[in-house]
Amino acid sequence: MFGHVAPGWNRVQAICDFVNHHVTFGYRYASSTKTAYQAYVERQGVCRDMAHLAIALCRCMNIPARYCTSYLGDIGVQTVDAPMDFSGCMEVYLADAWHSFDPRNNARRIGRIMIARGRDAADVAFSTAFGNCRLRSFRVWTEEFIERRNMDWADSTEAA
Repeated sequence: MFGHVAPGWNRVQAICDFVNHHVTFGYRYASSTKTAYQAYVERQGVCRDMAHLAIALCRCMNIPARYCTSYLGDIGVQTVDAPMDFSGCMEVYLADAWHSFDPRNNARRIGRIMIARGRDAADVAFSTAFGNCRLRSFRVWTEEFIERRNMDWADSTEAA
């Protein structure tokens, strides 16, 4: 499916494009036991499932890939009437560095807060609970921070 695509970034992006178009995202499709194969066959899942499928396809192409648990804020995207959420994504090793890819959103995003990295979601779950429990609410705020660079001391005192 991806052997004809140039190795490297283009091949990983082709894998993410495929997963993004092949798997329909929806919270109602969440299952703690869903495999990458099931996400492929059922063509539905959550971000974790989409990341697992993309990771499996990358690994089949000999591209090192790992699962990432993150929080994805709403910086730089159109405002929606729903809170932003935890997000499963992946990192792949290309050109001597790890790079983030998000098969669900399939776009470069700013404001992602990486929480943990592992082989799969079982290594770095958002939360693990035993027995009866109920999450009543949680909130995370993200704000864009624009760093000023190359200011000397005189400029910074004038700005104050």
